Amino acid sequence: MSNLLFPDGATLVFGATGGIGQVVTRKFAEAGSDVALVYWTKNELATKLQSEISTQGRQASPHQCDVTDIDAIQKTIEAAIKSHGRVHTMIWGAGPLVEQVNIADSTEAQWRKAIDIEVHGFYNAARLLIPHMRAQGGGSFVHLGSAGDVAFPPKDVLSVAPKAANESLIRGIAREEGLHNIRANSVLVGVIEAGMFLELTRQGVFTKEWVEEVQKNLAIKRWGQPEEIAEAAIFLASNKAQYITGQQINVSGGYGL
Repeated sequence: MSNLLFPDGATLVFGATGGIGQVVTRKFAEAGSDVALVYWTKNELATKLQSEISTQGRQASPHQCDVTDIDAIQKTIEAAIKSHGRVHTMIWGAGPLVEQVNIADSTEAQWRKAIDIEVHGFYNAARLLIPHMRAQGGGSFVHLGSAGDVAFPPKDVLSVAPKAANESLIRGIAREEGLHNIRANSVLVGVIEAGMFLELTRQGVFTKEWVEEVQKNLAIKRWGQPEEIAEAAIFLASNKAQYITGQQINVSGGYGL
């Protein structure tokens, strides 16, 4: 087993400019991997991330991509491979700001948007990248899922349900592609003090009552930090986890125990 955490090449991070995605991208670079950072609208932030990572001595390439467009995903994968020679890991963290609604109050438009971005996007990105990983002798997929897969939080269907579909895809990839040395695992994300949580708190969606109720379901009585998600993702993607596939690490402070 190599002493290096990763082989030559890059980690392809979908959702690299999100609140959690930014930290994941930086941490993979710090851990020794070049990165291909995929974003949708935050061009300035993507450029800033590229510059920060370059000053650390790692190569970074920004790629704008609408993940609901199959052709755009294909072009992004091709561009990342051209920039780095190989993609050894794909992190899937792309997703919209999710409205908090009960299932009965959700709309078809909201549902389709969630499924198109998170499920169809992940399916197409993984499907198009697998042939490259096979040709390179292996690779790793890490899905940033939801702790709601273990204990369903009311009003979070538009986040939890799409990610639950992706959990099945992760297990399928793990089972089918293991003979090609391709692994697939998930980090189940709890309440993390970044990104969507901070934005919905700012909007007043997460009230004092909501905070108190969620805290009751936590074994560790604090919010998680994005660095804790990144470290779990790095472990699952790295050579330290070469015999781990089809698994979940629940980084949620014991939510739902």
